[in-house]
Amino acid sequence: MGGGPRVSAATSLPRLAFQPILRQTTGLRTIRPRAPRPAPGPCANRAGSRPLFEFQVQATDGPARAGVLNLPHGQVRTPVFMPVGTQATVKTLTAEEVEGLGAQIILGNTYHLYLRPGHDVVQQMGGLHGFGGWKKPILTDSGGFQVFSLSDISTIGEDGVEFQSHIDGSRHLFTPERVMEIERALGADIIMAFDQCPPGQSSRELATEAYERTLRWLARCRTAFERGRADDPEPRQTLFPIVQGGIHADLRVASARGTLASGDWDGIAIGGLSVGEPKPQMHDMLDAVRPELPDRLPRYLMGVGYPDDLLEAIGRGIDMFDCVAPTRNGRNGAVWITAEGQVNIKQRRFLTDAGPLDPECGCYTCRTYTRAYLRHLFVAGEGLSMRLLSIHNLHFLVNLANQAREHILAGDYAGWSRAWLDRFAAGKAAAVKG
Repeated sequence: MGGGPRVSAATSLPRLAFQPILRQTTGLRTIRPRAPRPAPGPCANRAGSRPLFEFQVQATDGPARAGVLNLPHGQVRTPVFMPVGTQATVKTLTAEEVEGLGAQIILGNTYHLYLRPGHDVVQQMGGLHGFGGWKKPILTDSGGFQVFSLSDISTIGEDGVEFQSHIDGSRHLFTPERVMEIERALGADIIMAFDQCPPGQSSRELATEAYERTLRWLARCRTAFERGRADDPEPRQTLFPIVQGGIHADLRVASARGTLASGDWDGIAIGGLSVGEPKPQMHDMLDAVRPELPDRLPRYLMGVGYPDDLLEAIGRGIDMFDCVAPTRNGRNGAVWITAEGQVNIKQRRFLTDAGPLDPECGCYTCRTYTRAYLRHLFVAGEGLSMRLLSIHNLHFLVNLANQAREHILAGDYAGWSRAWLDRFAAGKAAAVKG
């Protein structure tokens, strides 16, 4: 086989200049242009007969859990990886493509959408679901991580955070109340409380200040959230709190206890990890906080999504993940291959490689194109390479979470995950040595 597209008999070449790329069991299907949707009213319960926002644990294997979370725009089977749609889009992909690769829920970014196009614009267009054409559940973060990452152009006070726009330099103030107003307008199924996210490996003093302020802000978020939804004819959003505490186990425990004592929540998030600390420290924090978390709540580990991190955290009782790495890495030529770990498609060894990117992957990219062609596209600076590599990386993580669920249900997650991690690490080491 040559170095160009790998086209099966069941797959016809696209006749349009641009055609959404979907993973289907029967090959590709063409998405016909559709008329714009009218802005929807209050959403119906698409989660079936079970109560909205209920989380049901279906099976466990040690700390690992398989469950189902019922949300207004549908059910989410866990463990689950959530692609990040920072600006109401998963970068370079359409909503149909993201759905086609198996995503059940995506994430939107409050900070970026507030600055551009503005939460009021998104609300007028039917919320994020109507604006971006994504029909399934959505989660929005609070923007806390973004404003605190802009520490050189932001000022933290008890009322909130004043920050400077990275777009035009204008000044803005995020308070717990303001963030609840913005997230309500965006209309996601799950919205996150406004928290103070300290830098990685923060001192005990700074980590204490951050988790205590996060608890005080949580009370204000809850009051504003309850006030905002008082007039809703039916529930359409739920609020998740965030556990902080840095790399200090006792502070993590204190944060979790304080969070749970402050209200009856439908889920809980763990923030402030994977921000520069060594991975064993992240694992230690998850081990420390797990006994404090009720089984009935879905657990969301924020900003974590490399393959090995995903499986390690699932084995420690985490249910939900998000990360920009799949698309960011794809745009920079980095891809995950089951037997090789993370590699860069620019490597010269791929110059005349007629094989699929990952022989064990069933995504559109791996079913259709050779390594040689993908390398050529990337080296030539073709935008298509970013799309194809992003499709693969996203499918890799979405499918990995699905595989984890299957093995939890089968009762052999511990052994399967250890074998998978050992093989992935060995492949990575061999690729580096080679």
